[in-house]
Amino acid sequence: MILKILFVVAIILQFFAVGVAIKLTRVTKFNFSWMLLTMGFIMMAIMRLVEFLPYVSNIKPQDYREIFVWMGVFTSLAFAIGVFMIQKIFKYMKRVEDSRRLTEKMFLNTIIQTEEKERKRFAKDLHDGLGPLLSTVKMSVSSLAQMEHDQASREIVENTELVINEAIKSLKEISDNLSPHILNNFGLLRALNNFSNKINIARTIKINLKSNLKDERFDPNVEVVLYRVICELINNTIKHAKAKKIDLSLAKEGDYLTIVYKDDGKGFDVSKVIEQPSGTGMGFSNIYSRINSLKGEITVESEQRVGTSVTIKVLVNG
Repeated sequence: MILKILFVVAIILQFFAVGVAIKLTRVTKFNFSWMLLTMGFIMMAIMRLVEFLPYVSNIKPQDYREIFVWMGVFTSLAFAIGVFMIQKIFKYMKRVEDSRRLTEKMFLNTIIQTEEKERKRFAKDLHDGLGPLLSTVKMSVSSLAQMEHDQASREIVENTELVINEAIKSLKEISDNLSPHILNNFGLLRALNNFSNKINIARTIKINLKSNLKDERFDPNVEVVLYRVICELINNTIKHAKAKKIDLSLAKEGDYLTIVYKDDGKGFDVSKVIEQPSGTGMGFSNIYSRINSLKGEITVESEQRVGTSVTIKVLVNG
C-alpha cells in the first residue's frame, strides 16, 4: 500500500515537472536543448506511469519490457544531448544580462550627462544674466553713496550696498556649485580641495584630504560623477551625522582610483538607508546609481556612535 502511494506521488511530481518544463520552453525561445530536456522529462513521466500499470491491471512487466528499454534509451539520449547543448541557454541568458546592464549603464549616463548640461546652462544663465544686472545695481548704489545724504539715508544706502555684495557673492557660490569651473579647468583634486577649504573656513567640521593624484586628469564624466558623489557624502555628514571630522583619501594605483571616506559621526543602519528612494533621506540610492554608471564598486559600512566608512573603486584608465 505504501509503495503504491509513493508511486502515485512520484508520477504526480514527474508530470508536474513536465508541466514546468513545457512552460519554460517559451521562456527559452524554444531552445532546442531545452526541448530535448523537456522530451526527457515527458519520457520519464510515461515510464513511471507504465511501471505503475501492473499494480492496477493484469499487465505484466515482461509484456512491455522491449518498449520500456527503447523508452529508456531515448530518454538517456534526450538528456545527454540536451545537457551537452544546455550551454547555449546559459550563453543566451548571459547575452540578455549583458544587454540589460549595457542599456542600464547607457540610461544612467544619459541622465547624468543631461543633468550636468542643465547645471552648466543654468549656471551660465545666472552668471551672464543676473550677474551683470547685480553689478550694474551695485555701481548705481556706489554712485549714490558718494552723494551727500542725511544720516538715515546714508545708512539705507550702505545697507543696500552690503545686501547687493552679499547677493553677488551668493550668486557666484550658486553658479560654482552648479558647475564648478575649477573641476572643469583643473580637475578632481583641485575641485575637492576648493570645496573642502570652504567648509573648513566655517570651522563646524574639519575635512582632512589626502591624495597622490597631483594634477592628474581623467575622463570628464568620471570626474563629474566622483565629484558629485563625494560632495553628496560630505553634505550627508554635515546634515545628518553630527560629526567633527571627515577623513578623505584618493589613491590611484595602476588603472584604478580608490576613494576612502570616513567620518566620526553617529552612524546609521546601512540597509534601511540604502533602501530609501532617491530624493529622500541621505540619497544613497543616487550615489549607488552614479557609481554603477561608471562600472565602479562601492562599499558602505556604518556603526552607531562610531561613524561611517565608504570605499569607492573606479577604473579611470582603460
